[in-house]
Amino acid sequence: MTVDPTEVPAEAQPRVRRRPASLDPRELGFTPQGPVPWLAPLLLINAGLRTVLAHLFGAYLDKREMQGALGPAPDHDHSDTDELWIDYVADLGDGFDATYSIAYLLAQPQLRPDGVDRPLPRGRLLVMGGDQVYPTASGEAYENRSKGPYEAALPVAPPDGVQPTLFAVPGNHDWYDGLTAFLRLFARRRDAQFGGWRTEQRRSYFAIKLPHGWWLLGLDEQAGSYIDDPQLDYFQDVADRIRPEDRIILAVPAPTWVKAADRPGAYDSVDYFVRKVLAPTGAPVRLMVSGDLHHYARYSGPGRELITCGGGGAYLVATHSLPETITVPPRDTLVRNASTPRDYQIKGRFPTVRESRSYLPGIFWRLPRNNPGFATFIGIVHTMLMLTMSGAVRGEESSPQLLTLPLGLMLFFVLGATIAFAKPPRIGQKGYAKHWLIGIAHGLAHLSAGALGTWAWLSSPLSTWEWQVVTAAIIYGPIAGFLGTELLALYLVIANFFTVNVNEVFAGQGIDDAKSFLRMHLAADGTLTVYPIALRKVNRRWAAAPDAPEHSPWIVPVTPLRPHLAEDEPIRI
Repeated sequence: MTVDPTEVPAEAQPRVRRRPASLDPRELGFTPQGPVPWLAPLLLINAGLRTVLAHLFGAYLDKREMQGALGPAPDHDHSDTDELWIDYVADLGDGFDATYSIAYLLAQPQLRPDGVDRPLPRGRLLVMGGDQVYPTASGEAYENRSKGPYEAALPVAPPDGVQPTLFAVPGNHDWYDGLTAFLRLFARRRDAQFGGWRTEQRRSYFAIKLPHGWWLLGLDEQAGSYIDDPQLDYFQDVADRIRPEDRIILAVPAPTWVKAADRPGAYDSVDYFVRKVLAPTGAPVRLMVSGDLHHYARYSGPGRELITCGGGGAYLVATHSLPETITVPPRDTLVRNASTPRDYQIKGRFPTVRESRSYLPGIFWRLPRNNPGFATFIGIVHTMLMLTMSGAVRGEESSPQLLTLPLGLMLFFVLGATIAFAKPPRIGQKGYAKHWLIGIAHGLAHLSAGALGTWAWLSSPLSTWEWQVVTAAIIYGPIAGFLGTELLALYLVIANFFTVNVNEVFAGQGIDDAKSFLRMHLAADGTLTVYPIALRKVNRRWAAAPDAPEHSPWIVPVTPLRPHLAEDEPIRI
């Protein structure tokens, strides 16, 4: 056999990837995913275990400490232009319809949202503000829920020769695998591409020099933990180059300025960073931006805007429960040398208070529809409760005590589960008694429903049939599961008015509408203008575009998307 030494091995020959002719995963290269069923029992158990492991082992195997051994971080200088457009999106990587609707808008060469009198060019920088994947981080999850949709929206670099650059801040869901998949995707040296965007960072944090004395800093605080020394050293080196006349945009993983209203220590890490690293430069932090809460909200105070914009694709979170005024840092923080507290007023939110409240009744049909596994679990629990109650009643002649051991265990389980579901804070923290009382009331409601179901079962001929467990599982279980789920939905609506389980009443619905992102413009005169762009309805019908130009989206909406400004006017800083 003669071998041609000039022949190029097959593995070394570049593969020409054709544009997909359909939405078949084999053509797309990824599998579009549905919305995460956030109340699915197995998912809750898996996410809970990963959260525990992340907290237990994160302190011992903190990837941020290890990043210091990767060599010097590159210099991110994007100040070589008179003006610059920057996009910001957070909390993406959930269901395909919502994630791709936003990715499609971000990838367009320009947008003209309703309420804006000029076209807004695509950002030369794209900042992802945390939770780039749900429910837990892995290579496969990133491919299917994040990278795949964004590659479909912008397959290759734009033809104008300016390839946009992507930076990412890790959120708590990115940390669930110890940050492994995040670093492999966003901080790699080889094949540093994310669709048509290129990645440039080599750490889970970054500092970008912008035109006209502006800086954009991305902080990794690992779910509110202490900021590690290598990261502090990195930002201290950056701070040495920041002048007093400069201005700073700070991107953090979570809006701790809002969360500190209930947990005063939530803002401590960010306050420490601002106070110890940034304040000595003399340059003001004019804008703080974050995701984590899946809505748009802006608080305004003396010389600073605090914006939450977590509308990149994850389920909607209520805005009607947001406080009208917050104090940052909170006056009751335990930090002795905290910054001077300042009051901030809420100036904008999307959806509006009225729109947010209008979603509450949807829990009654969306909860069982979107979380069938949870309804099944409720049915199993209520069936077991009925069987133990009926067994105790039937044995009453031989045992005068109704509270037999199995029934006692069931009562303890139900009450314990409902109290835990109400998520009471630690003893001494705000709302401790309120959460306990509401959790107990919820448990008593389910026990009362169980007693009523037991009476109905014992009053029916079904109670005399053989194979009681099988009969109850087939007949009683589905009915009890549906009614028990509706009882839980009623509890969530009532608890919402006491600001308990506010997240769960929306997580259970999995609302993928009402999405948002930011498009920011640094003008030639150094003015920063923030355009909060909202999308009231995401698209749910898509078509492949096999004959479109190479840089155009692979997938296009059947019905045009209609973005609009989330506030009456852009925000000028």
